[in-house]
Amino acid sequence: MRWDIFCRIVDNYGDAGVCWRLARSLSSLHGQTVRIFCDDLPTLNLLASGTDEAVKHQIDIQAWEASYSNARHPVTAPDVVIEAFGCDLPERYLAGLFIAPIKPIIINLEYLSAEPWVAEFHAKASPQSHGIAKYFFFPGFRDDVGGLLLDPIPPEGHLVAKFIPEDLKSAWSKLRPNAKRISIFCYPGIPLRPWLEDLGKLGENVDVLLAHGHSELLNVYDEQAVQLPATLQLLPMPFVSQDDYDWVLSQCDFNIVRGEDSFIRAQLAGKPFIWHIYPQEDRAHEVKLAAFLDLYLESASQDLRLSAIAAMTWAMPSEWIHSLDAWNAHAKAWRAHLLEKQADGGLAARLLRFIA
Repeated sequence: MRWDIFCRIVDNYGDAGVCWRLARSLSSLHGQTVRIFCDDLPTLNLLASGTDEAVKHQIDIQAWEASYSNARHPVTAPDVVIEAFGCDLPERYLAGLFIAPIKPIIINLEYLSAEPWVAEFHAKASPQSHGIAKYFFFPGFRDDVGGLLLDPIPPEGHLVAKFIPEDLKSAWSKLRPNAKRISIFCYPGIPLRPWLEDLGKLGENVDVLLAHGHSELLNVYDEQAVQLPATLQLLPMPFVSQDDYDWVLSQCDFNIVRGEDSFIRAQLAGKPFIWHIYPQEDRAHEVKLAAFLDLYLESASQDLRLSAIAAMTWAMPSEWIHSLDAWNAHAKAWRAHLLEKQADGGLAARLLRFIA
């Protein structure tokens, strides 16, 4: 089938990351024909840059405006249109669908959530005045929702770095062999500097890999702004492709991630992590985080539950670091649980079955 995916980038990386991973899964794993229309091609192309060229070549990446020029040619009309995260389709593109000989199905791909109410709305119709069938599709962790994006499934365990991506060789050359590794990819507004200062007082060598732009967030080049103990080393990373970032997560002992795509990749890495969920003015993100933690920590001990919740709500590391060994074992068990629950192929496969 032909699929058109529309992506408007809201928080820089996550929206594009999900759309690209879905497009790649549909194309390379399921043999579908996929076009992406995106309003920020430079970001999308950067995220996709680490993908095998043969795989990347199969996906037609287009600027958002390019959808207009094909809108009135029914021969190019897709079988499925995905509005990623509720973005509205361009009016001229939608007009082209009206005159297509066979009308497509429109999927409103929603944000990932562990909240129980999601199951009530998943796969439900959204009647439209124009008459083209449209449905809500909710990614999620349970069997009765849309599943998770798994492509590619990373190997289990903390792998020896046999191949270091070219863009990361500079930062990797500075890693200390006796130091723990933490990667940080977060939004502004958290107490990151005091968090690092507290971490540095624990007496253990820690190398901190900062995602692109986080050096400026911390003013690491201003000695008066950041005065960290010698046990702590900050290593800024360049902007890396999606696949290279997945690799970084697998090489660290602890990860701080944000958004949606890196949130799932941290879980598939099988390591303890903090999810810096996108903050919303009505504080709805706190409900979403609590719903996930209820699921994630369902089988955890009371001590680990309290420690993980403290970490996820930005308590200082000294308050929960004692549970890291137990958390590490739990993270590996959770990874195995996720893969078992998504053995049907996850989001891409469930989408295909729903469309069929």
